[in-house]
Amino acid sequence: MKLSRKGIPPVRMEMTPLMDIVFLLLVFFIYAMLSMAVHHGKQLDLPQSSSASLETQEAVSITIESDKGGLRISVDGGAAFSGIERLKEILTEKKAKAPQGKELDLQIFADKTVSYQSLYSVLDSVTQAGLSRISLQATLQEAP
Repeated sequence: MKLSRKGIPPVRMEMTPLMDIVFLLLVFFIYAMLSMAVHHGKQLDLPQSSSASLETQEAVSITIESDKGGLRISVDGGAAFSGIERLKEILTEKKAKAPQGKELDLQIFADKTVSYQSLYSVLDSVTQAGLSRISLQATLQEAP
């Protein structure tokens, strides 16, 4: 006995749901990459603040640590040095290399043990180098 197969449609694979999933994954990975913070400095014990937030823009980072003889400063995770004048020279060079019309953002990571006067000396050096977009970094304070 011969059976008729005219009523069975051919198998069809739908591509629309597959494309939706691929685009959702693409959006997820793009969002994940944009939300990552870039920090080129050392790991420090930062002061805490109840209003601290995550910086997501690329910026020049200055790391300040207390040393027996004064301060240890590094720019963008480079070699540490101790002179404020050297910091001014490095920042002036970075400002000169920046694209025309774009002002450099500066993030300062200072250890808790750095004195207020030392931090203020670094801020003076930064402003003398011609930079004005400065943010002091802190960690988010735990709620009691």
